[in-house]
Amino acid sequence: MKKLITAFIFLLSLGSFAQDFENMDSEEIVTTAETETETVSFTPVAPETFSITETFEEAANRHEIPHRTFSGLSGTENGYYIISGVFSKEKTLNKTLKKLRKKGFDSAGYIVNPENDLNYVYLAYYPFGLEAVDAWASNLDDTYTDDKWILEIEDSVAIGGEEVDLNEEAESIENGIAPLEAVTETSDLSELEKIGAVEEAMEFEEIQTEATIATVTNVVPETETILETEIEEEIELETKAPITNIAETADKTKLLQRADHYFDKMWYTEAADLYEQALEKGGKNRSKDVIQKTADSYYFNTNMEKAYEWYNVLYENYGKEMSSENIFKYAHSLKGTGKYARSKRLMRLYNKKMKDAPASELANNVQENETALDNILNSKKDFEIKNLAVNTEYSDFSPMFLDSNQVVFSSAKDSSFFNTRRYKWNDQPYLDLYVAKVNEESNDLKNALKFSKKINTKYHEASVTFSPDNSTMYFTRNNYGKKLKRDDKGINHLKIYKSTKVDNEWTEAVEVSFNSDDYSTGHPALSPDGKQLYFVSDMPGSLGKTDIFVVDVTEDGSFTEPRNLGPTINTEQREMFPFFNGTKMYFSSDGFTGLGGLDVYESAYDAEEGFAEVKNLGQPVNSNKDDFSYIINEENQQGYFASNREGGKGDDDIYSFKRLMLEEVPENNNAIAGVVTEMVTGDIMPQALVQLLDENGIKLKEMTTEDDGSFIFEDLNDSTQYTLKTVEPKFIDNERLVTTTVNDTVKVDIAMKRLEEMIAIEDGIKKIKTEMIYFNFDKSSIRPDAAKELDKLVSVMKEFPTIVIKVESHTDSRGTKSYNEYLSDKRAKSTRDYIISQGIDANRIESATGYGENRLLNDCNGSSPCSEADHLLNRRSEFIILNM
Repeated sequence: MKKLITAFIFLLSLGSFAQDFENMDSEEIVTTAETETETVSFTPVAPETFSITETFEEAANRHEIPHRTFSGLSGTENGYYIISGVFSKEKTLNKTLKKLRKKGFDSAGYIVNPENDLNYVYLAYYPFGLEAVDAWASNLDDTYTDDKWILEIEDSVAIGGEEVDLNEEAESIENGIAPLEAVTETSDLSELEKIGAVEEAMEFEEIQTEATIATVTNVVPETETILETEIEEEIELETKAPITNIAETADKTKLLQRADHYFDKMWYTEAADLYEQALEKGGKNRSKDVIQKTADSYYFNTNMEKAYEWYNVLYENYGKEMSSENIFKYAHSLKGTGKYARSKRLMRLYNKKMKDAPASELANNVQENETALDNILNSKKDFEIKNLAVNTEYSDFSPMFLDSNQVVFSSAKDSSFFNTRRYKWNDQPYLDLYVAKVNEESNDLKNALKFSKKINTKYHEASVTFSPDNSTMYFTRNNYGKKLKRDDKGINHLKIYKSTKVDNEWTEAVEVSFNSDDYSTGHPALSPDGKQLYFVSDMPGSLGKTDIFVVDVTEDGSFTEPRNLGPTINTEQREMFPFFNGTKMYFSSDGFTGLGGLDVYESAYDAEEGFAEVKNLGQPVNSNKDDFSYIINEENQQGYFASNREGGKGDDDIYSFKRLMLEEVPENNNAIAGVVTEMVTGDIMPQALVQLLDENGIKLKEMTTEDDGSFIFEDLNDSTQYTLKTVEPKFIDNERLVTTTVNDTVKVDIAMKRLEEMIAIEDGIKKIKTEMIYFNFDKSSIRPDAAKELDKLVSVMKEFPTIVIKVESHTDSRGTKSYNEYLSDKRAKSTRDYIISQGIDANRIESATGYGENRLLNDCNGSSPCSEADHLLNRRSEFIILNM
């Protein structure tokens, strides 16, 4: 299926849409100009929150991200660099880079500014400004929490470079800035030559009727899609000749014309080979269109590794021009290669573009999606799965129970060597239906034989379902009579066919009434009573690329009008391979949060309430590849599904599974576990004290970490929020909110920051750096959240007993000058009193002074309009170190 299912991928244009931007927490003027009148909302703002309509500078200011811009730098690409430090000495620079790469920042580098001869060390590079903001706000996915800022490079080298070497080895995008990449190994054309030989051996009349058809298989991101489409094969002499006949000196335009011809006909294997040949030749062949089609060819053929490499090239060189659809495919190729952190960031960009699109509301917000993905990745493996002996080197998928000891499935196995026709999408034989016996002990399938000759044809047959009495069957086939039928665009759609059993033989199949020559229907699935027929289609009224529909089967065998199952089940992406047992719907989708490619989901059904919220089945049923056509016997919790995951025998393999029964699952397996490490070095921290606190801050349990830095708290309440507090001398106390999940272990890794890392030098002045100290509107009392930050400062002063500081508080320019000085002075002294109350000698605080609006950091002095973010920069408290 991995490649066959790809046939039903419909490429829809996805536009960018503006969305509202969430305001940052800040103190705002809400009353008269007589006072500074400040009000603060302390609801945490998710670090990824930004608006597609927002500029980089607006987003950076709102997040208080230091940033500056350089122009006209030779040899440096335009874009956004996250800077960790500035150095003048080459020895220190090299040492720093070596240290960063050791920590995992493999592509850390530096930018030289010839105007000041300084070297700016960067951790990562992004062509999108908003993505750089998002990365900074998330501390590069919690891998770097030290001070950092963003450097924008403009009017320098175009993204990707003006003279880029496509033969350069592709590097991972997670490593930051990379040159235009390509995989340049010469494609092995031996299989394509074989195809040409097979086609030339066919009779001319047979070739005329042959067409490349929609696969009746899986889905996309690692694609397999049973509902697929394909343009009619045109009889041209050049299409019959092996690709190797193209000479190295052949005209480049003709090479690309041939590649485009194959791409348009959805012969993606051939197209990918030719596009790579063209890219190797360089010049105009290195265009955005060619790179995109190369990536798409691999994506539609479910080769996620190659798709990732070329989408990576596209992103690095044309990132700002990428459509929503290509961002989506790039994100899924990242999932398909296991790069989940990177995929999250790209999906945030995609979701932001799609959020306000008409009739396409997102099922979950970004944070919920990421939490769901983390839970799936950490889910308990309560399935036992096995690869079946019946699998071949080709696609085997879509199993269905025929009776208690037989299973019917789809396969492209080559059982007729001389006459087998090849499907040009992926150079495999066409699909047929097979029946196999079930081994009761192992649940394996054996003795597979071709299903009825009345049903199997020389084109695709797949995805079958049977009535309760096994007298009627429905299955998917190409739109086929005496020859393939096509719509006005030359596309051969899939259709559902019905056959009945007479005298123990299946009759010639006939179309169901809701088929059409203008769209596809397929993946039929009957309800246990045979009164409802579920199926997949892209018919008018679909919410996404393919949706699940249902019709009622009347007593006379006719059907009602199709009904869309609605947004609970269907998304703007692909839903397919339904299986309904009366109480639950199982199906595959790439539109919900998942591990990559198609994932299997379940939705409980109630006759009055309808379908409930879908749930991902988790690992090991789901993987970062395509997982689909899931069926289960609810009585013994055993069944089958298909996947193109690593380790299989062919493109798509069928797996048996046994799901652990409820009595096999521990009554309480709720736990929180993790590892404590030092943030900068990454060293594990044995014997660190970890405390478990309830929602009121009351200590419930505590333990010290093991020799490997690990800890675990077990037997916890279901879906309950706890606080993990980690305490270690010479380190800043670390507090993390964690919510348990039912019968699962939530993993929380903790990185501890040394107290000395709070000491920083800004503009030549040594300070103790804390997060923003907030006060309630027009108040000077210390709030609980401010107290936590001041406790960190107290810890630093206790660790370094000779430190003497002075406290300075500032306001913005709004309100009267005299009142602002009064209010800031009260806040400074309130801060001093709190520090003293925590055991710090009063002599170590030389002064606590409020300066009002006298020391503004910008031009927001009332003479010109300023944003709230600009005013916020001026409302601050600083702790200046006078002596160490």
